Amino acid sequence: MTSGGMMMNESLNTRSMIFTLYGEYIRHYGNEIWIGSLIRLLKEFGHNDQSVRAAISRMNKQGWVQSRKVGNKSFYYLTERGVKRMDEAARRIFKLQPAEWDGRWRMFLYTIPEEKRHIRDELRKELVWSGFGSSSASLWLSPNHLEEQVELLIEKYDISEHVHFFIADYKGPHENIALVNECWDLDEISDKYREFIKMYSERYVIDRSKIEQGKMSDGECFVERAKLVHEYRKFLFIDPGLPAELLPDAWPGEHAARLFSDYYKTLAKPSSQFFEEVFKEGNELTNKDNGYDALQHPLLIDRG
Repeated sequence: MTSGGMMMNESLNTRSMIFTLYGEYIRHYGNEIWIGSLIRLLKEFGHNDQSVRAAISRMNKQGWVQSRKVGNKSFYYLTERGVKRMDEAARRIFKLQPAEWDGRWRMFLYTIPEEKRHIRDELRKELVWSGFGSSSASLWLSPNHLEEQVELLIEKYDISEHVHFFIADYKGPHENIALVNECWDLDEISDKYREFIKMYSERYVIDRSKIEQGKMSDGECFVERAKLVHEYRKFLFIDPGLPAELLPDAWPGEHAARLFSDYYKTLAKPSSQFFEEVFKEGNELTNKDNGYDALQHPLLIDRG
């Protein structure tokens, strides 16, 4: 039985896992992969040949990947759109590692006309993903340095005529924390972090011990690393990455980040070895980016 015999959850569906493999591995190895290797890798998670072919075909139609033939072998590589998605995700990950707060707030206001109403929901999702919170329907706030993200959103949706952006001081009558509580439910975010810590603390200790004793295969490490990244990456959708000055004491996000970093580093080498063992059959390992180092994953926080 492969290590893919575990219970699957919705976040580990085939298409989602393919995106993860491109982001974690394939884009560092020439940005393309033989379909046979992709099927072999996803077998570890319990995905069959048919589901992988269906998912990659759907991604092809959606413009995320393209294929090329070499003899009777099909290779799939990220399109320019796909590469941008991966780069954007890596940049956004850093919102969980905020810069030192300058004490000011970024305020984004918009009034989208009816003829552009189709972009409203998408824009809201983008703002949340970037780390903005909302105190009203069209006023979005963040204490973080999101000027670049705002410029990219205005350009992407062509809405310069319909928005205003301010960098301002909060003059009361309440404390800055009042704005935080209006825009975000920190108790709910805190509970999610505690769930993550509870779920992975014991698992980390067990897996570290198994790896040290040679009782955990590279394939099992490969699966656990992907599951870990999937689970921790969920915080990109709920945690705005607020500065320490605006967070409660003993914020569990700090503990979760340390746990993720330690666990990931423990799994990184054996899981990368497994990927390369599978990848070298049918692909060119010489296409590997010489600067790639799994221990430099953008989700990792350097503790010095």
